[in-house]
Amino acid sequence: MAATARLGLTRALAHRNYRLFFTGQSVSLVGTWITRVATSWLVYRLTHSALLLGVVGFWGQIPSLVIAPFAGVFVDRWDRHKILLWTQALSALQSLALALLALTNTITVPWIIILQVAQGIINAFDTPARQSFVVQMVDDPADLPNAIALNSTMVNASRIIGPSIGGLIIAAVGEGWCFMIDAISYIAVIASLLAMRVERRPVRSRGAMLDELRAGFKYVAGFAPVRTALTLLAIVATMGMPYTVLMPIIATNVLHGGAHTLGFLMTASGAGAVVGALYLASRQSVVGLGRIMMLATLCFGAGLIVFGLTRVFWLAVLVLPFVGGGMMVEMASTNTILQTITEEHLRGRVMAFYTMAFLGTAPIGSLIAGVAASRIGASNTIILGGIACIIGAIWLAFRLPGLRAQVRPIYAERGILSASEALQTK
Repeated sequence: MAATARLGLTRALAHRNYRLFFTGQSVSLVGTWITRVATSWLVYRLTHSALLLGVVGFWGQIPSLVIAPFAGVFVDRWDRHKILLWTQALSALQSLALALLALTNTITVPWIIILQVAQGIINAFDTPARQSFVVQMVDDPADLPNAIALNSTMVNASRIIGPSIGGLIIAAVGEGWCFMIDAISYIAVIASLLAMRVERRPVRSRGAMLDELRAGFKYVAGFAPVRTALTLLAIVATMGMPYTVLMPIIATNVLHGGAHTLGFLMTASGAGAVVGALYLASRQSVVGLGRIMMLATLCFGAGLIVFGLTRVFWLAVLVLPFVGGGMMVEMASTNTILQTITEEHLRGRVMAFYTMAFLGTAPIGSLIAGVAASRIGASNTIILGGIACIIGAIWLAFRLPGLRAQVRPIYAERGILSASEALQTK
């Protein structure tokens, strides 16, 4: 306990494997965000279509909705470390293919969609494996919430650096070199995975695929805290998160800017997310995160409404940190709670449903946002998403007392709360 208190915000980095992972991913994720902003800009440059922005986002993420439940069964059976090595190597090849097509001026929207589908399939396995593997990298369970919060800090710090670099590279030499830098950046995370000392998990086979899939679904659907957390996350992902898909339209048509404007907007959102992640990293316990989830969703929804109403660049930059911070805190809090209350033998499947709620529903939201933006405008679409998130937050607020009553005995069983504290509902 003394060591944990002394290490404070970065205590999870005391674990060697997690430190390696954090370092490698920090480099790779900058490349990932460079590619994300470059892909959106490329699609809009080629088509000038809000609808096609939504369509490309849909095809890039729909595999997570379809494949993730089956991938979760495999994650519970297979060696997660080896899964991650494969997914990172394949992701590097996908970015390399994008780079070569763009640099040879043969890139088209159909090619972008095909490669987005390929990356979506990879992510369907990578995300639940990566989320589940965090537990293996952190030896002390007390440091798990800090590790998840640091993961979020890492992701969102890259959101600041990546889009800013991406905007500069796009303006200077075009999107192709953004994709090439991303492909090269995967070397860092692959090297970190190879350098780890990992205790090998035996390959597990306990039954038919559909039986294990059914068991995972029964747990998620039947346990109210898990079901409620995933439902709220799905609302946020479907209705709120597509604002990122519509960013190029806001940057060009509403704020009358260019690639640099898009980079600044993404940077502002990422800055708020980093602050939110650091707040979570500073927390010493998972207790109270349900209320934090509710408040973060309220902040996210309100920020989206103000962002959708603004027509001034400086005001957009001021409000986006609240949008990014609210989104990140809600997402990371959900992750932390699920990882804390889920049994190990179900972890891969539960995190696969988390992937579905977070990434799998986003394509539906992207498609809806693209269609809505083409009819009522990008700004109005973002405002409607914000209203939906506020409704979701109010729904969670009414459910919190009953959820606490179910979760606190689990916290007591795992030493997070004393028996007397577990009986409290406030």
